[in-house]
Amino acid sequence: MVVKREIIGDQVIIGGRILSLSKAIRAGDFVFLTGQIPMKNGQPMTTGTVEEQTKVALEEIKQTLKLAGCGLEDIVKSMVWLRERSDFAGFNSVYGEYFPEDPPTRSAVISELLVDVRVEIEVVAFKSLK
Repeated sequence: MVVKREIIGDQVIIGGRILSLSKAIRAGDFVFLTGQIPMKNGQPMTTGTVEEQTKVALEEIKQTLKLAGCGLEDIVKSMVWLRERSDFAGFNSVYGEYFPEDPPTRSAVISELLVDVRVEIEVVAFKSLK
């Protein structure tokens, strides 16, 4: 059986620059999303609380998943990068609102992010094509 690879979504453009990555890729029954930072009007959201930024990033993830025929309930794994250890409680509070039951597995690390935002979230979803 050959697994088809399908690009999901438009090119990723930040600050007028086209990035060399795909927004999402479906490979068989799995959908892999690029790490999502909070974006506002095509620019990284460098202001606001971690709670505000987490909500914006998760809403962007919802929209990308929708393009792939998936929803938040299809997420099986998330990876989270936070700029500050003190941001975890605020992030976790908002994240929990999006996954009140049967949450996906998750890893979280503290990291100096490439863009001056407080959070980045990457997810993998699973939805059978059959």
